[in-house]
Amino acid sequence: MPRKKRQLKQDLRRAGFIEDTQRGKGSHATWYHPRFPDISVLIAGHDGDDARHYDERNVREAIAEVQRRGEVS
Repeated sequence: MPRKKRQLKQDLRRAGFIEDTQRGKGSHATWYHPRFPDISVLIAGHDGDDARHYDERNVREAIAEVQRRGEVS
């Protein structure tokens, strides 16, 4: 059973990402990390929608990049 988009957003929050309320329209939400503003993720859809494989991959890669950069600093 696929995860829900709300679960991806929860993972992003735990990793320190913040939703950019100035960008995105309707059901599109852009998430960025305050320490690394060049790392962002776009999630389209409502919280109860099933996450697509590319949404999961994008979230996983963004979190991994923040963790990698955090270890280097």
